[in-house]
Amino acid sequence: MPHIAVARLWFEANSFAPEPAPLEAFQGREWTAGDAALATYRGTATELGGLEAFLAERPHWSATVLRCTSAQPGGPMEDRAFAAWWDEVAEGLAGGEWDGVYLSLHGACLTESEPQADLAIIRLVRGIVGPSTPIVASFDFHANISPELAGLLDGASAYRTYPHTDMAECALRALALLERVVEGERLHAGIVKLPQVLHSFHMRHQAGPMAEVWEIARSLEGPALPDVSIFGGFAWGDSPTAGPTAFVWGTDHATARAAARQLAEAIRERFPRFGVTLPGTEEGLERALAAPPGLVALLDPADNPLSGGACDTPELLRTLIQADLQVETVFAFLHDPQLVSDAARAGEGAPLQARLGGRTTSDFGPPVPFEGIVQKITHGKFLNEGPMEAGAPVDLGQTAVLRTGKLSIIVTSRKEAAVDPAFFSLHGIDLTQVRLLANKAKNHFRAAFQARCSAIVECDAPGPAALDLLRLPFRYVPEAWRHPVG
Repeated sequence: MPHIAVARLWFEANSFAPEPAPLEAFQGREWTAGDAALATYRGTATELGGLEAFLAERPHWSATVLRCTSAQPGGPMEDRAFAAWWDEVAEGLAGGEWDGVYLSLHGACLTESEPQADLAIIRLVRGIVGPSTPIVASFDFHANISPELAGLLDGASAYRTYPHTDMAECALRALALLERVVEGERLHAGIVKLPQVLHSFHMRHQAGPMAEVWEIARSLEGPALPDVSIFGGFAWGDSPTAGPTAFVWGTDHATARAAARQLAEAIRERFPRFGVTLPGTEEGLERALAAPPGLVALLDPADNPLSGGACDTPELLRTLIQADLQVETVFAFLHDPQLVSDAARAGEGAPLQARLGGRTTSDFGPPVPFEGIVQKITHGKFLNEGPMEAGAPVDLGQTAVLRTGKLSIIVTSRKEAAVDPAFFSLHGIDLTQVRLLANKAKNHFRAAFQARCSAIVECDAPGPAALDLLRLPFRYVPEAWRHPVG
């Protein structure tokens, strides 16, 4: 009867975000273990949902779920937060005998002192369980993968959708590899890394250059190659292993290595098509308002929380307020706990004067003066409708909706991306009555909103995930890797 250990640290770090990610960011989003972890995420489109489904189909298997945590992307994880998580996991691993280990990781985690945190985790786990206990991992598609993992893991899989709607399926693929190894099969890894950092705008799985590479990967997968994964990398994670990777598991090393080389070459051939240019906020607003009737989205990817943005940069909001819009408009969102507290103290319907944005730093522009009313206060809790992380609970903390003219501005106490329709329902917003939805978002927004919008326009504004990588103070990524392609 196989008994496995499970641990999870899912976090993507933006090295240029204005604030590190504290322990409270993890404890406030996901901090679970044991049977409660499986019960909470049963039936959800998450890795822990996939684990629960795997175990339900295999009653002869059992799992001890050690500390599992995640946080919205942000600045590097505080060392004390990492230590709090790892100390629990290490104690649990050392206290048991395991037939295997499953790790749910992101792959682009950084801490204040460790630029390759996921690699460090796997090294530490291997050091505890020894060389003969199988370890498998699941990763986000935006992982910055180290070739060293070929000698540390016994299997791995990556998300194959972007927006990421196959988290549960990814866990099931990794666990299926673990099952094969536990039953006595040996799998061999092939990893090929490319020396180029790519923007992720054109990495969606539905169409474009990365969709074509995913199709090649699917064609290679079969009995001799049970998992064929590709990674786009995360451009704003300052890591020595930033950039795209092909990571293949096969029944023999030569076949796995050949497939990885083929996929890496397919990505390299498409480098020019990953290049992107975007309009500024004023031109982006003009394009959005000129779109066909219906809901149109204007996205600010440079402060996208799922790229580590702080949801605090003011440029797009400034453009909206100065435009004095004559159409119903929603801005999502600012992360400002103090502003929410001030609004709640004033009460719904009360007038409010404030300075919006620029709370954490003025590097991306000064705050925007605001004069309007408090439209709504909420408790901040909802369940995702999906398809991304469908069924998973979300807690924004207390939230406020501010109103000036035809513009509603959502402000939250916790930072969670506004990529699910339930985010807006919580705030009493009927998107069928909205013309312009301005959102700090990028590709993940499309999972639920591509079909809801007549057009989606992306614009370039100052922010921690801005387009121009050459202006950012990298320490670990070679300068030559950061030059734009295309």
